[in-house]
Amino acid sequence: MSDFRYDIIVIGSGPGGATLAQRLAASGRKILILERGGWLKRSPDNWDPKKVFVDNLYQADETWYDKTGKAFHPGLHYFVGGNSKLYGAALFRLRERDFETLQHADGVSPEWPLKYDVFEPYYTEAEKLFHVHGAAGEDPTEPPRSAPYAYPPVAHESRMQELSDTFALHGLHPFHLPLGILLDETGGAVARSSPCIRCGAFDGYPCPTHGKADAEVICIDPMLAAHPNVTLLTGAYVTRLDTDASGRVVNAVQVERDGTKETYAADIVVVACGALSSALLLLRSANDRHPRGLANGSDQVGRNYIRHNQSVLMAITRQPNDTVFQKTVAVSDFYFGDDEWDYPLGLIQMCGKSHPDTIRGETLPTWLEWLPEKPFEYLARHSLDFWLSSEDLPRPENRIRYDGGRVVVEQTDNNMQAHTRLRRKLEALLEPIGAHPHLLGRKLYLGKDIPIGGTAHQAGTARFGTDPETSVLDLDCKAHELDNLYVVDASFFPSIGAVNPTLTIIANALRVADRIAERLK
Repeated sequence: MSDFRYDIIVIGSGPGGATLAQRLAASGRKILILERGGWLKRSPDNWDPKKVFVDNLYQADETWYDKTGKAFHPGLHYFVGGNSKLYGAALFRLRERDFETLQHADGVSPEWPLKYDVFEPYYTEAEKLFHVHGAAGEDPTEPPRSAPYAYPPVAHESRMQELSDTFALHGLHPFHLPLGILLDETGGAVARSSPCIRCGAFDGYPCPTHGKADAEVICIDPMLAAHPNVTLLTGAYVTRLDTDASGRVVNAVQVERDGTKETYAADIVVVACGALSSALLLLRSANDRHPRGLANGSDQVGRNYIRHNQSVLMAITRQPNDTVFQKTVAVSDFYFGDDEWDYPLGLIQMCGKSHPDTIRGETLPTWLEWLPEKPFEYLARHSLDFWLSSEDLPRPENRIRYDGGRVVVEQTDNNMQAHTRLRRKLEALLEPIGAHPHLLGRKLYLGKDIPIGGTAHQAGTARFGTDPETSVLDLDCKAHELDNLYVVDASFFPSIGAVNPTLTIIANALRVADRIAERLK
């Protein structure tokens, strides 16, 4: 049968799994967390842009394939805390209209079976738990709130305040980017006891001072210190989930750890590996009762993969930008469209400051002939760095699957006209502050080309719904076809909006944890 028995097994220690486990830890239930990676070592390398972005020191050593058979390296990080160890910690609520049917130029973003009002109290809890710093009321598309942010916004440095003021002169409503950050500051001056020191190595880097509100710092470490009923095993790769003869109950979790095979069992099994890896686990757990993969009678596991249409862009200005912590400004005025376009465009936000090593060796366009002989330092010092996100629409043919032993991601971009228009909006906004009329698109971000390898915003591979024919999970994120299997990463998303998905993952994990707690009473 099994080597070890638990009340709850959680597979994955990222924002979804860690949050759910933390919520349930005080129950006294015996909880096992299985993490395929190890602890991310605190080191000077954490702050080295070449090692992080060029050498891909922390990226998973895996090769996947696109639909044409071309190999690529997915942007995955296997550590305690999951991908949040290197995320940018921009923690947005989905907009209220994102939960409704929303017409786009290329089709429809589908309605969610549960609406914003169900998630709102959990968003409030999630913001407090993950130390989200923000200013309620600044963002014109912000949904209704039952409480203000528990932490004040991160202060703008002078160049970012100037940029924010310029946007406002255009009639826009720039706002402080909501960030999950352990920062104690007064007027931009960092307190001596603050874990975050407002360095330039925040967005996309591991944080050796534990100043980033990642899943390890916020959930795993405090939980293990306070609750002896919770066990974390690292280096524990879950190869498959087995079911009983009925096919309705997961009765064994098969694990490879330290070169040996181990078996665990629990009353409740929660999968939280990230939308792509969770789908792969379900697919490789096929058996006689589930021949297409576990919980996949609908043939929807792995399908409807969404991950945003995204660009990292540099605006090059004659005036130097000496900002250190740049990630503080966002603009959502074009989120649902503008006077020239009836369809949603997306979100503009600042990202971390470019470094010479991260752009060295990239092909530079001919319009940069006016740069000095060594352009990398000039580009880095004179850049304003933006992350643009637009919604991509769920398509059944956009999927992750196995082809023998190969992992294949079939991805066809859609709704790109909205993204192109959003970029043009940004170009027009930057002309008055002396930016070159062209934006330099960055290919090297987290060590891969964003269109296929960029998996930071992965979602939608096991969406929830009321109809088992068209969805994988029910409204409590329990698999329709199994009595004790839940999924609490972004797999459940029917759509993704145009904001970073992590806060919604956290809020939903709190919600599902409450449903599981009710079940276990």
